[in-house]
Amino acid sequence: MSLLFIRSKSIITSKKDKRHMADVSASPLKHFVTAKKKINGIFEQLAAYIQESSVFLEETHKNGELDPVTTEEQVSEVKGYLSKVSGISEVLARRHMKVAFFGRTSNGKSTVINAMLWDKVLPSGIGHTTNCFLRVEGTDGQDAFLLTEGSEEKKSVKTVNQLAHALHQDELLTAGGLVSVMWPNSKCPLLKDDLVLMDSPGIDVTTELDSWIDKFCLDADVFVLVANSESTLMQTEKQFFHKVNARLSRPNIFILNNRWDASASEPEYMEEVRRQHMERCTSFLVDELGVVDRGQAGDRIFFVSAKEVLNARIQKAQGMPEGGGALAEGFQVRMFEFQNFERRFEECISQSAVKTKFEQHTVRAKQIAEEVRHIMDSVHVAAQEQRVYCLEKWDDRQERLGFIEKQLDLLTQSYKLKIKEITEEVERQVSNAMAEEIRKLSVLVDEFQLDFHPSPVVLKVYKNELHRHIEEGLGRNMSDRCSGSISTSLQTMQQEMIDGLKPLLPVSLRGQIELLVPRQCFTLSYDLNCDKLCADFQEDIQFHFSLGWTMLVNRFLGPKNTRRALMGYSDQVQRPLPLTPANPSLPPMPQGSLTQEELMVSMVTGLASLTSRTSMGILVIGGVVWKAVGWRLIALSLGLYGLLYVYERLTWTTKAKERAFKRQFVDYAGEKLQLIVSYTGSNCSHQVQQELAGSFAQLCQQVDVTREDLEKEIAGLNQKIEILDTLQSRAKLLRNKAGWLDSELNMFTHQYLQQSR
Repeated sequence: MSLLFIRSKSIITSKKDKRHMADVSASPLKHFVTAKKKINGIFEQLAAYIQESSVFLEETHKNGELDPVTTEEQVSEVKGYLSKVSGISEVLARRHMKVAFFGRTSNGKSTVINAMLWDKVLPSGIGHTTNCFLRVEGTDGQDAFLLTEGSEEKKSVKTVNQLAHALHQDELLTAGGLVSVMWPNSKCPLLKDDLVLMDSPGIDVTTELDSWIDKFCLDADVFVLVANSESTLMQTEKQFFHKVNARLSRPNIFILNNRWDASASEPEYMEEVRRQHMERCTSFLVDELGVVDRGQAGDRIFFVSAKEVLNARIQKAQGMPEGGGALAEGFQVRMFEFQNFERRFEECISQSAVKTKFEQHTVRAKQIAEEVRHIMDSVHVAAQEQRVYCLEKWDDRQERLGFIEKQLDLLTQSYKLKIKEITEEVERQVSNAMAEEIRKLSVLVDEFQLDFHPSPVVLKVYKNELHRHIEEGLGRNMSDRCSGSISTSLQTMQQEMIDGLKPLLPVSLRGQIELLVPRQCFTLSYDLNCDKLCADFQEDIQFHFSLGWTMLVNRFLGPKNTRRALMGYSDQVQRPLPLTPANPSLPPMPQGSLTQEELMVSMVTGLASLTSRTSMGILVIGGVVWKAVGWRLIALSLGLYGLLYVYERLTWTTKAKERAFKRQFVDYAGEKLQLIVSYTGSNCSHQVQQELAGSFAQLCQQVDVTREDLEKEIAGLNQKIEILDTLQSRAKLLRNKAGWLDSELNMFTHQYLQQSR
């Protein structure tokens, strides 16, 4: 019955072994490799995402055109995440599955590892003791080499014997030292899948168990206790794993009862010994350590012969039958047991390594992605709020700008009409006042007091001073009559313009409008230019007898008619009828012009006519008077006439001459001033117009400054809104990227981590 069971087991073992060798790629270790590649890719994307987010936040934070939408703490936080993710990526790139083999001296730890590697990689043999930690990992090169701790020198390893020899000869190696054996992946497929095997000295030869655990065991995914099936679990072995269990939470522990081929010599006790070892090992794992439950303990305890498996696999690699040679009975069962251990070990270490190596980093990556997503969401919200505020402000500024332009047009038209009305009123008022002053010009001239003398030099000074007196007096009188009412009207209009344009200015400037538009004291200038106006005045202060012929004619006919009468010609130019030429071919005589000879003949004829008429008049009158009154009366009249002449001649003093001068000047200046009444009114109205237009222009200038400020502010808001749109889009994109990374991490968790539980 027992023999039949062994044979059936051998057949099953052979089939499974062939299937395993035929499809190495189906190894559970590939699960870790795939997961490592996946998580490394995710972390590369996460690092690129955080780098992009960091640059975005830093640029946004330094943008002086925007109100802050990011904080310095957020920028520093994301920068910190970048260094953290970079560190995690470096750790993940170096991550590998690690299995540590422990046991007492000469229990076959190195042999077990060699059997798993299908070659004598580590030194093993009777009486040989590994005197340091040996780390076996794969290398892509074709040559094996080893590295000692603290040294980068590659020591060549050509054969296993040379390796063993090198370890024995290195006097610097201690029990706590480490030698890394870099074995080509091409020679051992097991090492291709990021698997590291750690061999150790016997735990019964040192007291530095705590330091071993801290240095070599904290990152181990699986622990293999290689026990000697010819004895039982020793307290030293239990004590070591109690320490491991205290440092690590529920470590994965396998127990290999090696040298089980010894049971073939005592087949009658095989099952009992196996049951005894199973019970004690189960009790150790379940009751003492509590790392598995009783139902799982059977998958953690195995009975193998590593030496047999190693020899068989070496022979098979050399093309010989793996069962050849002197093998103890039950070899196939033990081979199957070893293969079962390898399968369980690969499944366990793959699942455990994925969980222990990647779960914590996956959780941390999710936290980082979530925190960055939260930051991007806050930036997006802040940018959106600021954009809404800018849009509202833009609408307000546009509305105010439109109101200012429309209101300014209305006020400009209104004030133009009012200024026109005021200037017309000023022109009328000034013209009336000046006409009144011209009528009173004699009073102003009589007020002038200065020494008078008929000499030309004194008269010139007298005229200049009189001109100045007239200029100042008329200006003063005009100012008294007009300036008060005109200034009041002007100030009222200016205040009306200020009140009308004040609402168009910013609130901060409305109270300062008096300072922004200073109003100077306005005074009308009545620039009469009397000196130039009366420059042609020619006084006549020669003595003229009042009953003289010229004075009588002047008194009755006026100065102009007197000149006409005395000169004998008229000021009016007669228009002779056009003459018809005798010969039609000749041109007609020119009209409207007299030759010099004709003019002289006319003057002589007129003078003769006047003389003859005067003589005839005197003779006629004299004859009549002579007949009527007689010669006595005529003599008396002539005496009185002479006395009157003498009296007037004696009274023709300097004062009389001054009075005559002033009277003549009043008549002359009055006529001249009448000519500039309209001009003076227009000039004053123009001054008022200029003053009001200047005040309105200054007010409009302030409004224009306000309008330009609004236009600049609107342009700035447009630019700011564009920046915020871009910023908002980028923040949203980065936020969505964080969500995508989170989904990738969730997928990784579901695909690799949840299946590993």
